[in-house]
Amino acid sequence: MPKKSRRTKAKHRAAVAKAVQERHSQQSGPLSAEMQSAPRVSPKVQDLASRYQYVMPEVKRIGIIAGSIILILIILSFVLG
Repeated sequence: MPKKSRRTKAKHRAAVAKAVQERHSQQSGPLSAEMQSAPRVSPKVQDLASRYQYVMPEVKRIGIIAGSIILILIILSFVLG
């Protein structure tokens, strides 16, 4: 399945930014000094193993294919050389 194009991603980011800006502009009353200076809480770090679970099988598959190609090249060098 192809990835989203850069243009589609940019449109999505612009729409999200616009929605967030509108939401902040609709809030009633000024924010207190405590709320304005409060540090942002970083999002939870996702478990890398669950996030990239598809990577290791693909790396193994690439390794097997690369190894077999190198082996074929070595065999061909002895046969044809």
